[in-house]
Amino acid sequence: MTSSFAVFGQQKMAMSLDDVIARARVNSVDAEVALGELRSAYWEYRTYRADLLPEVNFAATVPSYHKQYSTYMNDEGNYSFVRNNYLQIDGQVSIDQKIWPTGGTLSLTSQLDFLRQLDGVKYNRFMSVPVALTLNQPVFGVNTVKWDRKIEPVRYSEAKAKFLSATEEVAMKAINYYFNLLMSRENLAIAEQNHENATRLYLVAKEKRAMGQISKNDLLQMELNLLNAQSDLTECQSNLKSNMFTLRSFLDLGENVDIEPEVPSSVPNVDITFDDALNRALANNKFSKNLRRRQLEAEYQVAKAKGDMRQISLFAQIGFTGTDHELSPSYSNLRGNQVVEIGIKIPLIDWGKRRGAVKTAQSNQRVVESRLRQETMNFNQDLFILVERFNNQREQLKIAERADTIATQRYLTNVETYLIGKISTLDLNDSQVKKDESRQQYVNELFRFWYYYYQLRSLTLWDYALGSGIEADIDRIVRE
Repeated sequence: MTSSFAVFGQQKMAMSLDDVIARARVNSVDAEVALGELRSAYWEYRTYRADLLPEVNFAATVPSYHKQYSTYMNDEGNYSFVRNNYLQIDGQVSIDQKIWPTGGTLSLTSQLDFLRQLDGVKYNRFMSVPVALTLNQPVFGVNTVKWDRKIEPVRYSEAKAKFLSATEEVAMKAINYYFNLLMSRENLAIAEQNHENATRLYLVAKEKRAMGQISKNDLLQMELNLLNAQSDLTECQSNLKSNMFTLRSFLDLGENVDIEPEVPSSVPNVDITFDDALNRALANNKFSKNLRRRQLEAEYQVAKAKGDMRQISLFAQIGFTGTDHELSPSYSNLRGNQVVEIGIKIPLIDWGKRRGAVKTAQSNQRVVESRLRQETMNFNQDLFILVERFNNQREQLKIAERADTIATQRYLTNVETYLIGKISTLDLNDSQVKKDESRQQYVNELFRFWYYYYQLRSLTLWDYALGSGIEADIDRIVRE
């Protein structure tokens, strides 16, 4: 639980590991970047979904004015220039819908054109198309709508999994900074204790030397220990400030805040098997979705290259049209309006360019498939190693904790024993070194346990402590 109090202008804030992780998920720059990428992916997906729905469009020219000479050919084939001076206005409303199974476009339109002659015999002319149904359909080209419906949902699912993994990676980074600060504080506590003990032992050694109980060499060794303790104390103070600044900046805390890290008192009691972790990772992790997306994209490129080898398109329109000098009659005297066009473009000689494009796409597809197989093997191997390390880490942590307790007790006993002259300076120094190393090893093993744990959470998107998946209300998050 976070708590704080002010001392000499500095605000002391006690923070547990859970407190730091929770704040990092919200306030860190890494969390903001992950959220920004999720929002971009969300709106890209929304755009794709909107592209599948009917679209209502309005197009108009208001107005188009012409006063110029233009060419005119009479019945005998002779050309001359004639003067034109007219005003034209047109407008069209259409409802356009992509046809998912075929990739074509179906449009329902209504159109009105107005023309006013301004020279000579002045008149108005209206042409109406009350309703027309138009089909634009590529016959052999790639159906981009079909492929988008395959690829885009996978891409968005990948983005959501990436965001969830990124929040766990933020936690891993917070753990790293937190334990750096915790280790700095532990080292400072060790250095302060060692300096206090070295000062006391040096004063005792001076008294013993005055009484002739120890040699001058032992006294010099005690003085050297004191100087080394002072040097270590200064360095530990500097490291603590540096790591404090790093974590404080990561959590977006003010410079007047001094974080007081707490050594985690317990760790999750979970057992993880490789098969379980692999199944959850393949079901939830962005990696599996990334593989699927890249495979689909490679298949799409092959289909596109094959579709580009020949182009046949169909255009068909049915409806009604009318024209008159007045607006209302132009909608009354209607006649049929039908258009059918089939366009063909087949290369007769292209020197193998299009066939080469197909071969290139097929070759790239095989390369992608080979890379995916290799990446899958690497992923499985890395996950296996991580599970093994995590399962071994609990035992390593127990050993380190017991070693820390024993080394501390041994050192305190040796200090008292040295004061009564029953052990040498060498034995005392050895017990001090072992005490310091054991404490540092315990903190390091604790760090490894938490780092491995959150790394597994990031890969499997599974909370092993709660026994549930790591999820988030994506729609709510992207709108905040």
